[in-house]
Amino acid sequence: MLRFLPRRVLAVLLALVVGQGVLLVVQAGLLARAVADLDAGPLPWLAGAVAGRAVLAWVGTSVAGRASASVKRGLREALLAVPAAGPAAAAADADADADAVGPGGAASGAGVRGAGARVTLLTRGLDALDPFFTGYVPQLLAACVVPVLVLARLAVADWASALVVALTVPLVPVFGALVGMRTAALTGRQWGLLHRLGGHFRDVLAGLSTLRAFGRTGHQSVVVRELADEHRRATVGALRVAFLSSLVLELVCALSVALVAVPVGLRLMDGEMALATGLLVLILTPEVYLPLRALGARFHASAEGVAAAREAFAALDAPRGACGGVRWRWRRCRRSFWRR
Repeated sequence: MLRFLPRRVLAVLLALVVGQGVLLVVQAGLLARAVADLDAGPLPWLAGAVAGRAVLAWVGTSVAGRASASVKRGLREALLAVPAAGPAAAAADADADADAVGPGGAASGAGVRGAGARVTLLTRGLDALDPFFTGYVPQLLAACVVPVLVLARLAVADWASALVVALTVPLVPVFGALVGMRTAALTGRQWGLLHRLGGHFRDVLAGLSTLRAFGRTGHQSVVVRELADEHRRATVGALRVAFLSSLVLELVCALSVALVAVPVGLRLMDGEMALATGLLVLILTPEVYLPLRALGARFHASAEGVAAAREAFAALDAPRGACGGVRWRWRRCRRSFWRR
């Protein structure tokens, strides 16, 4: 997914994330000095650092939102250029979907098969890309940059605390990845069921007069109800795993911070550490784990959009002979992002 973003967008987002990380370290140092020395002198600089982080975050959100709109527009133009399936193919797909309903059934196959599936993908599916580009991508960059900057400042202030943080930080992505793989599978199944439900419902509405003429409306209502129940169960299952992931990451981060906070408190009581240094360590330590913990939440929020994007890319790859200009049109839309 990241390869569809222009390199300039990634460079701008990376620069903004680095700026936020530097301001975070400066903010922590000013706050620790103001509290330890009971001095109001650093407060104006502290307010400036907070305001600077807010401005950089706003600029990053604006750039990511513009990139997301450009990618969605390009995907919609490319998908609309793909020839739609004919009536016979759409009817065959609808019958296959109706026969495939069962416990644990999910949509399969590549590409956008019927008109109803195309409508679902072009509307709900591509709109779900916003959390990926505006939330997950900036947070991914922050998770790669901010912990390194904060850990470097901790190493300068107190190498023992920095060593504990460096040993415990890898636990967060490990546990996040273990739960995230399960979440990705459940979200993919949820999107497949939604894709099937929307496509089948649209096809049923299109052929409602024919179904009524042959007395098959009752059967189709049962099929739609079963598809809706399956989608509901898949959604609840994905949410359950997402909440479990948040609980696991919160527990790991809390225990890791405690491993640093308890020795720092004991050293402060024994007079082995200055108050300003101890406050700086206690302020910066949670900031090492915060980007990684937030990355897990952003991943769950963007999982549906990633599943929809895979479906869109499969649709663009399917009709190779019938639509040779789709790929060129999609690349042209990407290149024109910064030329507007």
